[in-house]
Amino acid sequence: MLDKIDLLLTPTRAMGRFLEAIFPISPAKKQFISKAWKSQQNIPWDFLHAYFYARWPYKYIALANSDHGIIHLVKKFTSVLNKLLPNKKLPKPVELVAGKATGTTADYYHGKVLPVENAQNLLMINEPVRVPDLEQVIPYHRARALILENPDHILQVKCPCRMAKKSPCQPLDVCLIVGEPFASMIYQHYPSRSRWVSPHEACEILATEDARGRVHHAFFSEMMLGRFFAICNCCSCCCTAMKSHHHGTPMLAPSGYLAKVDQDLCSACFECEPFCQFGALSRILDSILIDRDLCMGCGICTSKCPMGAITLHLEPEKGIPLEIFSLMEPA
Repeated sequence: MLDKIDLLLTPTRAMGRFLEAIFPISPAKKQFISKAWKSQQNIPWDFLHAYFYARWPYKYIALANSDHGIIHLVKKFTSVLNKLLPNKKLPKPVELVAGKATGTTADYYHGKVLPVENAQNLLMINEPVRVPDLEQVIPYHRARALILENPDHILQVKCPCRMAKKSPCQPLDVCLIVGEPFASMIYQHYPSRSRWVSPHEACEILATEDARGRVHHAFFSEMMLGRFFAICNCCSCCCTAMKSHHHGTPMLAPSGYLAKVDQDLCSACFECEPFCQFGALSRILDSILIDRDLCMGCGICTSKCPMGAITLHLEPEKGIPLEIFSLMEPA
């Protein structure tokens, strides 16, 4: 039970004592709690939301994927709390994502599409990184910080989205949690669903999933301290973010590239078409056509073309690539 004196302490200390009275506090959990409280700018509900997401990610995502009545109650409850306790420090949602205004759940949890090389570069950083505002790269007005602490601490975990399905795609262990305090927090509670991997092993996992046709996403979350915390290898049939994106919630930002076809090299074999997770490839007579609006620049089709007819090109209208080495130079 909390001592009465806690009522006179700062909200941070009082909340810490409260959690210690209920949950056993390990070093990893204590580190996450401390950073989460500070990152949520002392808004109690935002802090608790962050804690529950990090502590029970599988249950959280399973509920989010269901139509359980509790989800509707939570949404109503959070809506009321946000009106009663608005976070006045947040900027107004003025940016656009894929031509749509932000201000939806996409601001809290979203991904940046990555060609495999860019994803692998993110895993090969051997020093702390601090790029606090990626406004030009991540066009969302909340979670868009690239802050890496212990970037070589990489955890391979079973995908929460796939675990929530009755008949998921295989394999299950395709998600990579990157850096602290996230990796240790997840491993402490889910050792049977995770394992530590080296940066080189993580890059091999990306290459293997790329060969399977999975799309690589760097995920950012308001619940994970408002910053980058994972790279996932996703399929449109299982991934929650991809499903939401296809249904009109702009949860994914394009890579900054656009796929283009050299019609002189294209043999019209159409081997690339089934691998496009965004439905951007279609057959037109004896050639393949790329829909500029649907293409997210993931690069999966480039490796599936036996003739090398498809390549990625920088496209300003698709944003700026998340290329870690380029971003680190000005930072």
